[in-house]
Amino acid sequence: MTVVFIRAAVLYLLLIFSVRFMGKHQIGELQPSELAVTILISNIATLPVEDMSMPLFTGVIPILTLASLDVIMSWLGVKSRRLRNITCGKPVVIISGGVIDQRKMRDIRFTVDDLMEALHSQNIFDLNEVQFAVVETTGTVSVYQKYEYRSVSNGDMGIHEKSIDPPEVVIDQGRIVNDALKRSGSSEKQIKAILEKEKISLKDVFLLTVDSSGEYSIVRKDKR
Repeated sequence: MTVVFIRAAVLYLLLIFSVRFMGKHQIGELQPSELAVTILISNIATLPVEDMSMPLFTGVIPILTLASLDVIMSWLGVKSRRLRNITCGKPVVIISGGVIDQRKMRDIRFTVDDLMEALHSQNIFDLNEVQFAVVETTGTVSVYQKYEYRSVSNGDMGIHEKSIDPPEVVIDQGRIVNDALKRSGSSEKQIKAILEKEKISLKDVFLLTVDSSGEYSIVRKDKR
């Protein structure tokens, strides 16, 4: 039993390393090549756990090999558009100028139901609102609405303010997050000043967010 636990733990850590090594894509954002590698790695990882007679390295070596190949292919894809098109495919425009390209939809086996579901997920329920739509290589659909149906922006209304980055979580459950602190342009001294002003200790903070303008928000720890 101990051996099984150790082998499973080693493979678990190796899988985490491999997935991090390959990149930060979520399952729904994986390219076809990345999805294939992910499935292969998950299947290979189960073999040394299920078959105790199999050496651990028979699982470790293929996993590392596949992860390395995926990184190499990704790097080559950055250098070569042709290779990227072969391994990942190309985006397909299915609506242009407000007109559905039925031939392209048939070519990629994209049904009307698929199209409507994609539009509904973006709160669009009328095809007449769509100016342009493209099926990305990950299978998601990006939509560009006609001008009259787009949301009014501050720029449209002539409101112009300085743009700032969103707030960063600089304290997470009583611990200062140094990377976020730097991104927000704050210092530990400023954070301590905020805590003194709010009369709260660091260990009692569940989370504290700060933006580059100095605006902050505090959530106290639940005492229960």
